[in-house]
Amino acid sequence: MTGEIVAIALGLLVGLSLGALGGGGSTLAVPILVFVAGLQARDATTASLLVVGVASAFGVVSHLRNGNVRLGAGIAFGAAGIVGSRIGLLVNRALDENVLLIAFSVLIAFVAIRMYRSVDPSGAETDLRDDRDSPGRSAGVVTKQRAASKAGLDLSPSAIAKLAGAASIVGLLTGLFGVGGGFAVVPALTLLLKFPAREAIGTSLVVIVINAGIALAMRAGDIGFDWGVVAPFLGTVTIGVIVGTRAADNIEADRLTRAFALMLGAVAASTAVSALLTA
Repeated sequence: MTGEIVAIALGLLVGLSLGALGGGGSTLAVPILVFVAGLQARDATTASLLVVGVASAFGVVSHLRNGNVRLGAGIAFGAAGIVGSRIGLLVNRALDENVLLIAFSVLIAFVAIRMYRSVDPSGAETDLRDDRDSPGRSAGVVTKQRAASKAGLDLSPSAIAKLAGAASIVGLLTGLFGVGGGFAVVPALTLLLKFPAREAIGTSLVVIVINAGIALAMRAGDIGFDWGVVAPFLGTVTIGVIVGTRAADNIEADRLTRAFALMLGAVAASTAVSALLTA
């Protein structure tokens, strides 16, 4: 019972990362559900899809209110990952649970490294505040800036092909590990489609909702986890997402990203060791 209570409390951390950074938090959900709450690995990946998908939907609503979501791009990205999600699910069902956890630990380590290296080495904080909050900026200036940002989208065949590849990979990871894939969606949107960071974060939550929903529908016959643990965990994750989304404009993003990346590194090592010891 103590482990279940701790797992439920840790859901806040998962939600905060999803809301504030647009990704990374879902990679924590499975280890928490397995090693703290005591769920089987396959049940944990299914429960993670439900938790991350529902909680991200609340985040989408908050980001929509702030004008940080491009629904068309998010829906297209999510739809492009359907085939990958199906393949990931088939692989998930074929793998031994310990092998699945070891592979998952590798993914967590990759996410940790990517997040840590994404931080500006100079230590300068990126100003992600909404333009309307900046002093001295008229509505006309803000409108022109946003229009210029949208006009700067890279829609070349090469960029679209790369985006389709990224969407397929995200779908594969969602089906295989029960993660939302925001850690891959955010850089794909910023680097390939030139989205501003804030819009990439908001739009990534749309992709997470779609990917999680599709993967969960494919697992409809596999839902057999303990709702007494998963439902409260979903509640705390959702609260974390809402808080993280609202606090995103005021947090020091680089410092949070570094700290979260280091924590993910520790979780990756712990997951791998635990899986190897029980193999």
